[in-house]
Amino acid sequence: MTDHTLLAVFAHPDDEVIAAGTLLAERAAGTRVVILWLTRGEMTEAFGPIPVAEVAGRREALGRRAGELLGAETRFLDLPDTRLRATPEAVEAVARVVAEVRPDALLTWGDAWVRGFRHPDHRETGVLARDAITVARIAKRVAPAEPYRGACPIFTLRDVHSRLPCVAVDVEPHLEELHAVAALYCEAQGFGDAEWLEARLRTAGVRHGLRFAEEFDAWESGAGVVERLLPPLGGPFHVHPDRAAS
Repeated sequence: MTDHTLLAVFAHPDDEVIAAGTLLAERAAGTRVVILWLTRGEMTEAFGPIPVAEVAGRREALGRRAGELLGAETRFLDLPDTRLRATPEAVEAVARVVAEVRPDALLTWGDAWVRGFRHPDHRETGVLARDAITVARIAKRVAPAEPYRGACPIFTLRDVHSRLPCVAVDVEPHLEELHAVAALYCEAQGFGDAEWLEARLRTAGVRHGLRFAEEFDAWESGAGVVERLLPPLGGPFHVHPDRAAS
């Protein structure tokens, strides 16, 4: 068992499907996993013409259930679906969660160019979460919480065109539970088709000599094949000294 904490920050409930194997791997190793969704995905039309508040309630319930399947803590912010922006106020809201959770690593969205992944909320979530790691170090921004200045390497969901260092997680041991999370969403709103998901995992696996893998951009740690993200691989980085942030 470990005493690590992984904070995963996503835009909408169901985003976590494409990292579910990694989240399961962390839980299997004893890592505390906290999932923070910035919206409730209330703009989806997957449930038909029903009120926005009802959509939000349904999607929140799905997220909470997915968290149970993943063994993760689940949290929501009240930022607007399809209108996310990395404003100082939004960054500060995420930074306060960072200061409370005190994670050993951050998993979030990165840059993406492929249809589906390139949702503007995904892009803004990545910026928000990455900025929040720095803002959480600044006492005047997160007071009355204590600032968090621990090492927190960033991992982002990898697009096929990325040229950043890649870390691949072997998710084969967690395939059954991973599919259960995807099936939850697929049955409720049509996202998470089993064939699509398995093809994606196999394609990533081939690139690393694995049967099934999830890939992430490693922003501040080494590249390679791992069983989980924590503890991170060492990399050729000279990290700034841990001093009080200004």
